[in-house]
Formats: sequence, structure tokens, C-alpha cells
Amino acid sequence: MNVTEQVQVVPGADRRRWRNEWLDSRQSFPATGNFVLEDYAHGLLLVHNEDIVDPGEGFDTHQHRDTEILTWVLEGTVVHQDSTGHSGMIRPGLAQRMSAGAGILHSERNGAGYREKQRLHVVQMWIPPDTTGVAPSYQELDIEGALARNELVPVASGMPRHRGAAAIGIGNRHAAFHVARLDPGRTVTVPDAPYGHVFLARGTADYEGYGTLEQGDAVRLTATGGHRVTAVTAAELLIWEMTATARR
Repeated sequence: MNVTEQVQVVPGADRRRWRNEWLDSRQSFPATGNFVLEDYAHGLLLVHNEDIVDPGEGFDTHQHRDTEILTWVLEGTVVHQDSTGHSGMIRPGLAQRMSAGAGILHSERNGAGYREKQRLHVVQMWIPPDTTGVAPSYQELDIEGALARNELVPVASGMPRHRGAAAIGIGNRHAAFHVARLDPGRTVTVPDAPYGHVFLARGTADYEGYGTLEQGDAVRLTATGGHRVTAVTAAELLIWEMTATARR
């Protein structure tokens, strides 16, 4: 794989923003109205949306196909229902993976009612599967305890090297999703991979050699890694490690 080493810091303010009466969506890659997601992908990452959803609101039943969807809640709860019979409340520390496969219908809404004041703050990420047209599937994983260790935790992976780890299986052998919650002064090392994506979901952190990251900032990595990220304030990092690209 011939790729040139690159580190690109993307300020959160540079993301695309899409708003309506109940949703404020900040999109690292153009998603709303874009039907050729591969053209804007970094590595395998097609969609990386950070959404604020008002109480009682959300996405009514809609369809997906041949997409691996990871949902990570930062605040509040997501009420999930799908056409395979799965339903539940997704909260912080509980990861959700939905493989749309040959086709799935689902809805996702803020678990707080209209009269409550709890907003939903959630990050949703999409990657393509290795194989299309398979049966849809669903999985949850509670990693709240592991996140207390100030380490990089593999949350979802299709990579053979993570077999046996406490991670959700995803239908792409070239991708792994990691999360770290860090106390001030604690450090993690970014995996060295052909493609990487580091997103600061909370707090402030120092990215080795590239300065301070604020909430909403991201770093897109190509053919590099091994950098240290140190929390300045309490911080939460969402990191993708990828060995292939979705770009055509």
C-alpha cells in the first residue's frame, strides 16, 4: 500500500454543520444529502457525526443497507428499535454496533421526553463492510469499567489481532475502534496504521508535536501513528485504526 505520511489537524469549527428544529449535527465528512460517501472518506470512515438531539426528538424509522454503524453516547440516552427485534437504551459507556447487511429498518430517539431537559449528545460513525448482502445483526458492549483505567480500550474490531479481546465484532477486518477516558496528565499512544482518525469528544488534550486539541477537534493520520496524546483536562478520545480505504 503506497500512501504518503501525513498528519492533518482538523479544527472542530471546520466541520460541516446541519441544523433543524431539534437537531444540531456537526459532520466531519459531508453526510446530509451526500449519496457517494466514499468520495469524502478518510480510510474506511464514511460518516463521523456529532449530534445534539432535543428531548423527545430523534430519527423515525428509516432504512440502511450494507453499512457498519457504531454509536457512542456522550450524554443522555438513545432509544433504539429495529426490524430484527432489537430494542434498548444506549447510554454513556455502552457501545452499540448495528450491521445493516442486506437491509434493516430502525429508529433512534432521545430517551428523554419532551418535558424533560436532558439533551442527547451522541457520535455516530459508519464504515463499509467487507461483504455485502449478509444478514443484519446487532450487538452492545458495556465498557464503563474498562474506561476507568486511563487506557486505550478496543471497543469494536474486525481485526484478527483483537480476537479474544472484549470488543464488539464488526464486519470489516481492516478496522478497529478504540476509546480512552483520561484523567489530567494521563497519556495514550495512537496506533500506528495506514489510516487513523483521532477525535477529541471531551476536554482538552496535547497531541504530541501538533499542539493542543479542543473538544470537537480531530486528527486525520495517513501512514503514521505512535504519537502520544496527553489529557490537559479530563478528556475522552475516540480513535479509529484502519488498514484500508473506502475511496475508489
